[in-house]
Order: sequence, then structure tokens, then C-alpha cells
Amino acid sequence: MATDIDTDEPEGPLNRWTQRAIDDPERVYRALFYTAMLFFGVTTLFPFYWLLVLALTPNAQITGGGFLPEIDLFGADVPFPLPVPQGFNPEAFIAVFEQVPFHLYMLNSFTLAVSTTIIVLVVSSLAGYVFGRLEFPGRAILMLAILAISYFPPAAFVVPLYDVFSGNAVTIPFTDVPLFTSIELLNTPGAMVMPFSALFMPLSIFILTTFYAQIPDGLEDAARVEGTTRLGALFRVIMPLSAPGVASAAVLTFIAVYNEYFFSSIMATSPQPGNWSPIVGGILRYQTQYTTSFNLMAAASIVGVLPVVILVIVAQERIVSGLTAGALKE
Repeated sequence: MATDIDTDEPEGPLNRWTQRAIDDPERVYRALFYTAMLFFGVTTLFPFYWLLVLALTPNAQITGGGFLPEIDLFGADVPFPLPVPQGFNPEAFIAVFEQVPFHLYMLNSFTLAVSTTIIVLVVSSLAGYVFGRLEFPGRAILMLAILAISYFPPAAFVVPLYDVFSGNAVTIPFTDVPLFTSIELLNTPGAMVMPFSALFMPLSIFILTTFYAQIPDGLEDAARVEGTTRLGALFRVIMPLSAPGVASAAVLTFIAVYNEYFFSSIMATSPQPGNWSPIVGGILRYQTQYTTSFNLMAAASIVGVLPVVILVIVAQERIVSGLTAGALKE
């Protein structure tokens, strides 16, 4: 004898949420978006908060163990997980320039970053035009070989580059036969700009090749009919229409060089501003053999990162405006 089974059981919270998610998928997208934004916001902003707390706390409080306040947890005093400033010492942002000429280190990093960015953009634009708009045999293989350079660890190039830039005689490997005498470039911008350009150029070439290939051929042909050469069409037509890609390549290169320290610490033989030591070299100057000024190191880190933050904000607006303008063109 067949009996009717009552399936109208009360739904649980998970079942109700699942049903609402099926009925309204945008609800799931919004939840995932806010979750991702919260995660990246916390992981990105918390280090800056920690630096700000360190900078505002007197160094005696940091080294004396009073940096993290204690809370009573189950009868035991344990450090509070979120640091708060112990005291208020905004003079640290002035002392960073009084104890060490930190502005010169910032100028060194800025000069190296700007010089490298200009070289990378000029060469990458020419290469991107060739790879993106011209047909020739072996184009894919050559592009793959250029991209393969970016996969090599920078440490693999340190020893040969140091030999080349040290002014010593470079010999044939495994022999004493002199090959050539290198030029003394240590403690000069050339010893850092040239390796930086070679390391960060493959990514820029890839980005610009992708953008240049999307420009319609008719726009370039129209410029060529008006008497413009290929080089003129590149700088007058293709690059302006690919402004988001050019800005992206420039910003990525600038930030990478501005934050770089591995090559700079080797090519600048001493951490002095006159030897083109970068920002990280200046921050380490606040640490001596016997003392470490944690508050000054934190304040210098905040001051040093401000130009990059401003650049990213400005470049973000340029990229968004460029994409919007390109989308509205017919």
C-alpha cells in the first residue's frame, strides 16, 4: 500500500541561503566581491598601520617592551594582538631628515626609476610595434625567448655584471685569456639602469605588443596616407590610442625599480647617497652596531613610499579615463 511521504520539512539557514543565491546570483557576486575587498584591504593596509604605530611610538617604548599593551586573558597577561601607539612622537618624521640625508636616497631611487622607465618605454614601444603589427618569420619564437629572460632569477646575472662594471679585465671562461677590459661603472647610475632595463623590459614588451596589436590597421594606414612614416604613426597614432597600456607598463616599471634593492646594494659599494644607494640603503642607515631606531626606520619607510602611492593614484585615474574614452569611440 503506497503512502504519501511528507516532504515539506522546515528548511535550515543554509538551504534558505542557497535558494536565495540561486534566485538572485548577484547576491553571491556581491558577497564574494566584498569578501575579496576586505581580505586585500586588511592585508594591504595593516602593514601601513603597523608602520604608523611604530613611527609615532618613541623608540624607548619600542625597545623597552611597552610597544604591545597587555590584556588580561583567563588570568594571564598576554600582548594585545593589535598594536596601538604608546605615546605620541610625530617629530620622528622630521628626525629622519636630520640624522640621515634621506631626501638624497629618495632622489637616487626616483632618478633611477625615471631613467629606467624612459629607456624601457622607448625600446618596448619599438619592439611592441614590430611584434604586434608586423609579420616576419620566427616572431613567436623570438617573443618567447624575450619573455624567458624574465623567468631567470636576478641573482644569476650578478657575478658577470659585477665583473663587467668593475673595470677589470674580463677573461674567457675557464682560461686566463683576456677578452676585453670593462669600464668602471660601479657607484654610477649606469651600473643599475642597464640591468634594470634588461630585467623589466620583457614584461613591458608583452604589454605593449598586446595593446598595439588591437589598434585597427585602417587608422595607421590613414596616417601613412597623410605622409607619416611608421615611426611617426607609432608615436602620433598608436601610442596615444594605447595610452592605458603605456601607462600600465610605465607604472609597473617605475614601481619595480623604485623598490629594488638587490642590484643596487651590490653595484653601490657603500650605503652612501653619493654612491647612488637607493631608499632601502637609507633606511638601513638608522641601524648601527649598537642601536636600532625602529621609529625612524618606520617613519622613513612611510615617507619613502608616498611618491609611489601618489603615482599609483594618478596613474589609476589615467588608466580608467583612457579605457572609458576608448570604449566610447566609434
